[in-house]
Amino acid sequence: MMLEENTLGELLSNPKIRLIAKDAIRNMDLSKEEFWNKTLKQMKEEHIFYGEISNGFRCLYKAADSGDWYYPLYSEEECAQDEARRGVNIIRLPSDDPKADERPFILLVPGGGFVNVWSLTEGWPVADQFNRLGYHVFVLTYQVDGDHKLLEKNMGDFARALKLIREKAEHFHVQGDRYITCGFSAGGYLICLWNTKMGYPAFGLPKPQACFPVYPETSIKETMKVWQADEEDAMSLWGCSQEEAARKEYEIPEHAEGFPPCALFATATDELVNPEHSRLLAKALEKLSIPCRLEIGPEGGHGFADGTGMCMEGWTERAARWVQSMNN
Repeated sequence: MMLEENTLGELLSNPKIRLIAKDAIRNMDLSKEEFWNKTLKQMKEEHIFYGEISNGFRCLYKAADSGDWYYPLYSEEECAQDEARRGVNIIRLPSDDPKADERPFILLVPGGGFVNVWSLTEGWPVADQFNRLGYHVFVLTYQVDGDHKLLEKNMGDFARALKLIREKAEHFHVQGDRYITCGFSAGGYLICLWNTKMGYPAFGLPKPQACFPVYPETSIKETMKVWQADEEDAMSLWGCSQEEAARKEYEIPEHAEGFPPCALFATATDELVNPEHSRLLAKALEKLSIPCRLEIGPEGGHGFADGTGMCMEGWTERAARWVQSMNN
């Protein structure tokens, strides 16, 4: 299936992915963007997005063809009570590798600054890479709208996703208690928060086997050096002031005792999230004697996604091999 000569608009307008197309980048109407009518080849040549987007579409189309791929996490009644829940879902992207059934599945959480969810770049193409490495993947579209304690709601989204996967474990060919989390930027922060008392312990769910935060924010104290949240933003995210949040579990490096083995990936030239966030978490995990792998590439900036064609190329394989090496 040759997709590189198709425009983004053509690919997202395919009826088979109607259920998820509007959330390629959640809360962004891509049809109004100039690149809507550019081919994937043109977008790649012009460096509009990082990553191999065409592989992501192939992966998504294949899943959609199966008819067993899209799972909303909230009922219509629950969405009517809170519209922010509408469209929150998991996309099931299974691997063809027969050994995938024996490995932990991956809950993949794209970033987007808590206002978008970038499945187009940090979801579907990365899932394709993990599929090729022999892992079943579920891509989470989580809540980004809300005016109070959004991050707590996101933990609820995580719990919903994992409970659904556990309930359907036999059907999905996964072991419901064995999973890895992988998240990017804001999604990287969320998978880290999931490892604190606000996450899996609060919902009585099993601890991840490992987590892969990719260019994540981890420290509110570090963020405060470059961004001071106003009262409205602070209440929306944490339900309290930024300063108060920095004294709670939201300050990940100071509440990392519940972490599983962790592989962190970032670049030295990240202009949006200082790689110091990754270093701080790595230092905290080292002090706690929790296995940690830290990789900071020399270049690539923020949003390298699956790393294709960059110094971070192959990071998914390095992460997978590292986890596997600990289990041998």
